[in-house]
Amino acid sequence: MAGERGLDGACWIELDEIDSTNAELMRRAIAGERRPLYVRASRQTAGRGRSGRMWHSPPGNIAMSRLVPLDCPPAAVPQISLVTGLAVHRAVAEQLDASGISVSISLKWPNDLLAGRAKLAGVLVEATTAGADRIAVVGIGINVAHAPRVEGRETVALASLGLARADDPATPAALARRVGAHLDRALDEWDSGQGFASIREAWLDRSLPLGTEMSVDTGPGGRVAGTFAGLDDAGYLLMERAGAGRMVVTVGDVALLSD
Repeated sequence: MAGERGLDGACWIELDEIDSTNAELMRRAIAGERRPLYVRASRQTAGRGRSGRMWHSPPGNIAMSRLVPLDCPPAAVPQISLVTGLAVHRAVAEQLDASGISVSISLKWPNDLLAGRAKLAGVLVEATTAGADRIAVVGIGINVAHAPRVEGRETVALASLGLARADDPATPAALARRVGAHLDRALDEWDSGQGFASIREAWLDRSLPLGTEMSVDTGPGGRVAGTFAGLDDAGYLLMERAGAGRMVVTVGDVALLSD
């Protein structure tokens, strides 16, 4: 079953089940779709995370994507992950506050929302050329009712943080709309990269603390360890390495080191 309606200038498509909300929007973009369009599915059968990992999307969680026509320099496209992460943080923080839940949540570069050290939400941005246009599809997954097991990762769901009625189908639907409203505003603020300075500042206000120990898998056989030192002006990760100074990480998977 699918339904489509406009909300605050964006259109939404609601699906019971799909292979991947990102894949569905990619198909629509290739077919000519250019509207600010969201797709949300109650269940994904082939959801994806970064680096080709499977993203588990059982009913009760959020699996949603937004189509973003691109009018920015190619170097600014990776900033969309930070823009989206900021929007997700704002929306989830609002939901927790409204429910009277006091939990510390933070952003981890480039695409994770954490509660403590556990992953609560993730972002996947995929960019391509469709016809004569460049587009990005922004995928968002949030653990609302369930925290799927991920090998080597700690995960958490809003339900286990105390969110009442997390199993009610209306809860992920309403939170998805909240996320969408914040994402629309954050994209306007970003302004195709022109407003990234304010996005960067807001993201850092919600990030892991400076000095957090972490390692980065930079590719086959490549792993570096250090402490979180912020973001550079383009949005890349800054790491401080003992005896080796500060380095800029442009791509890689970040893992927190044990306390």
